[in-house]
Amino acid sequence: MRKLALEELGRISVEEFKDAEKVPITLVLDNIRSMHNVGAAFRTADAFRVEKIFLCGITARPPHREIHRSALGATETVHWEYREEVTEVVNLLRNEGYQIIPVEQTDQSTSLKNFSPQPTARICLVFGNEVFGVHEQVVEEAEVCLEIPQYGTKHSLNISVSIGIVLWDFFNKMDLETSL
Repeated sequence: MRKLALEELGRISVEEFKDAEKVPITLVLDNIRSMHNVGAAFRTADAFRVEKIFLCGITARPPHREIHRSALGATETVHWEYREEVTEVVNLLRNEGYQIIPVEQTDQSTSLKNFSPQPTARICLVFGNEVFGVHEQVVEEAEVCLEIPQYGTKHSLNISVSIGIVLWDFFNKMDLETSL
């Protein structure tokens, strides 16, 4: 066994990525304070060919050196847009037919392991502030909130880790690899 060289990985170019079919998932980052987390979200969104990221509230926007350090160029491939109000974005996407799914611990959360997204659904995943979570109004109006099962002493996972776990889970459950 040997590690593959970068040129052996068969990745597409930036131009090919921009033209390529995207996975019908949009990420909404709600008041994310860490630029590392923002950059990691872009990098993970690139890996799974997510269609778009909305950056809301205090969430930092590219270009920024700290975002670039973890994004490694993904801010050039993943389509993104900034909007001040997360509720405005969620309402816009709901009206466009997206299922709004905050990833948040609530009194009625559904465990990620027990949730099966529809294979043809258009999904909006909302990830919230590292301390305060997803905006309360977004949680109240959601049909379902997903929670990643955890068995240790900490209350939550880092947002960049959560995004990776949830996207990987949805990518597999929706069998999206076959469409790319």
